Amino acid sequence: MEHRLSKRVHGKLGLLVYKRGMPVATGQIRDASKRGLFIATDYTDVQLNQTVELEFRFPDKQEKQFRRLKAHVVRKSDNGLGVDFDGVENDSFTISSLMQWLKKHHMPMAYFPVRRQAY
Repeated sequence: MEHRLSKRVHGKLGLLVYKRGMPVATGQIRDASKRGLFIATDYTDVQLNQTVELEFRFPDKQEKQFRRLKAHVVRKSDNGLGVDFDGVENDSFTISSLMQWLKKHHMPMAYFPVRRQAY
């Protein structure tokens, strides 16, 4: 059983991953909390505890401004990266805005039983 310090919000939002100031990968935020994110990506050329920057923008807002957050890589898997905001300087307003946007745009998955075809 997982014990988290802050509630996760599921959602989808595309982003760019920067390493040492250069864009190195694309990804998609799958869930977020005040403390970090899980990013679906096939990018693997990153080490645990390495600092990365994440750039995104909210597609439905009138503003076209990109936002950036810094994070440490705390988990790597075949599905993506887990990153943590702890220990890096970020604008708490940007994190709050991201959480609010994901909550507002989260589309719950509907699960339907598999239909059997009649022969």
